[in-house]
Amino acid sequence: MGQVRNDKLLKAIGKSFKKIREEKGLTQEQVYFDTGIHIGRIETNKTNLSISTIDALCKYYEISLATFISSIQ
Repeated sequence: MGQVRNDKLLKAIGKSFKKIREEKGLTQEQVYFDTGIHIGRIETNKTNLSISTIDALCKYYEISLATFISSIQ
């Protein structure tokens, strides 16, 4: 079975990460420099990210994975 892609879910995740990043006053470049993760591709739904990437971003933004996941609509 190939990789599954849920565009609606990925869009909601990207939107949530963008909101968090902006609330923290960070640029996409700062996030990339600090994490090596291309947050712009996530925020614009251009990548099918892994749960490991989501976890890494949650740790970077200092929120729990459970809190982040429960906030996704």
